[in-house]
Amino acid sequence: MEKSTDSSKKKKVVAVVGGGLVGALNACFFAKRGFDVHLFESRDDIRQAKIVKGRSINLSLSHRGRQSLKHVGIEEKIISQGIPMHARMIHSLNGVQSPIPYGKKGQYILSVDRANLNKELLTEAETYANNKLNFDHKLQDWSAESGLMTFISPDGSRKQIEADLIVGCDGAFSAVRKQFLRQSRFNYSQTYIPHGYMELTMPPVNGEFVMKPNFLHIWPRNTFMMIALPNLDKTFTCTLFMPFEEFEKITKGDEVITFFQKYFPDAIPLIGVEALKIDYFRLPAQAMVSVKCSPYHIGDKCVLMGDAAHAVVPFYGQGMNAGFEDCIVFDEIMEQFNEDFSAVLPEYTRVRVPDNHAIADLAMYNYVEMRAHVNTKWFRFRKNVDNILHFLMPKTIIPLYTMVTFTRIRYHEAVNHWHWQDKVINRSLLFAATGAILGVSVLLIKNPQPINKLSIPTEKMWNKLAALGPPKYLATFLTSNCSN
Repeated sequence: MEKSTDSSKKKKVVAVVGGGLVGALNACFFAKRGFDVHLFESRDDIRQAKIVKGRSINLSLSHRGRQSLKHVGIEEKIISQGIPMHARMIHSLNGVQSPIPYGKKGQYILSVDRANLNKELLTEAETYANNKLNFDHKLQDWSAESGLMTFISPDGSRKQIEADLIVGCDGAFSAVRKQFLRQSRFNYSQTYIPHGYMELTMPPVNGEFVMKPNFLHIWPRNTFMMIALPNLDKTFTCTLFMPFEEFEKITKGDEVITFFQKYFPDAIPLIGVEALKIDYFRLPAQAMVSVKCSPYHIGDKCVLMGDAAHAVVPFYGQGMNAGFEDCIVFDEIMEQFNEDFSAVLPEYTRVRVPDNHAIADLAMYNYVEMRAHVNTKWFRFRKNVDNILHFLMPKTIIPLYTMVTFTRIRYHEAVNHWHWQDKVINRSLLFAATGAILGVSVLLIKNPQPINKLSIPTEKMWNKLAALGPPKYLATFLTSNCSN
C-alpha cells in the first residue's frame, strides 16, 4: 500500500546516493515531505541478493536511532526484530561473569541485524509513490553548480538526472565526497586504527542460546577484546578486535586454539574447536577507519550524511544511531527554515559537525574503556558512584553513557557536561578521602595505639585502595604528600 505525502507544492527532485541504512531512511524522510525522491545504489538490491556483501558487524540500536525510525513510523516493527541488551557481561580469564548495567532499570540497547534492517528500510522507502529505487547505478560524476548527475550501470550504459538536492549517504569511501575534495576550505581527515576485527559465530545448542541472551558479552584483555551479540536465530555473533600484528602471528589452526586457550578459554566449547580453526581463517582481519570532514554541504546543492560525513569506529555503538540522527536533525532544520535549502544546508553543517566530531572521539576512547578499564575495580566503583549521584541528582549528574545512549542531548554537549561532572566528582572523592585520612589521624593522635596493632590493618586498607586504581592525579597527590 502506497503512502500519501505532502504534495501541495511543486515537487523538487532529491537524489539520495547510497542505499544503505542512512540512505534508505533518508529516502523515507524526504518522500514523507513530498519531494520527488530518487535513490541510487551501486550494488544489487540487498533484498534479492543471495550473498550480502559488505560489513556485517552486529548493530546496537539506541534512543537516537529509535527516534528517527519512529518519525517514519517503523520503530515498533524494528524493535520487534531486535534483542534487548540490558547490560555488559564481563568475562574474566578465570571464567567469572560480572554484569554491568547500561543504565537504570528498564533501559536497554537492541541487538539488530544489519542486513535485515537495511531490507526493512528499503521496503519502507518503496511504500512511497514518490520514491524510486535504482540499483546497480554507480555514481560517475556530478556537478555542484547544476546538480547534474551521471550514473553508470554494469552493462556500461549511462543515466543522467538533474537534482535540486544531492544527499551523499554512500559510506566512508563516498563517491559524492570526492567532489568536496576539489572545493576550497574543505577539511578532511581519515584515520585507520592499528586494530582490525574478525567475526566468529557461536551456534545454538538444542535450539537455545549458549549464553544469556540479554547482554552484550565482553572478554576484555587490555590490548584487545572479544564481544558477542545475540541474534534472533539463537546464535551469537562474536567479534574479535585485536592489533593486526597479533592476527598475523596466528597462521595455523592449532595456534588459534592455543591463543583462545590462553585468553578466551570459556569461549572455545561455545564456538567449537573445529569451527574455530576454520572460521578464523575464512576471511582476513578487516580494517576500521574514522573519518572527519567539514563542511557537510556545498552551496544549496549537496549535503553529506552518515559515514560519508563521519565514519566512526564501532566501539560506542553509535555509528548507525548518529547516522539516523542526521536524518531527523536535517528534517527538524527543514521544518525550521521552511525547506529553503540555501538556509538549511549551512545550518545543518553548523549544528552537526561538532556533534559528529565528538562522537568520533568518544568511539575511540570507548575502545580503551571496553578492552581495559572495565576490568578495574576503580571503573566499577566510579560506575556505582555515578549511578548513585544520578539517582540523587538526576538533572545535574548524568553518566556519559546515559547521555549518549538514552537521550538526544547533543554529543558535544554531553562530552562537555561529562568533563565538568567528572572533575566535580573526582575532586569530591579526593576531598572525602583526605578528610577521612585527617579524621583518622586526629583519632590516632588523641587515642594512640601500639604500632604492631595498626600495621596489618593499615597495610590491608592501603592495598584495597591501591586495587581501585585511582585517577593519575590522585595517585600523584598521595605520592607527593607521603614523600614530603
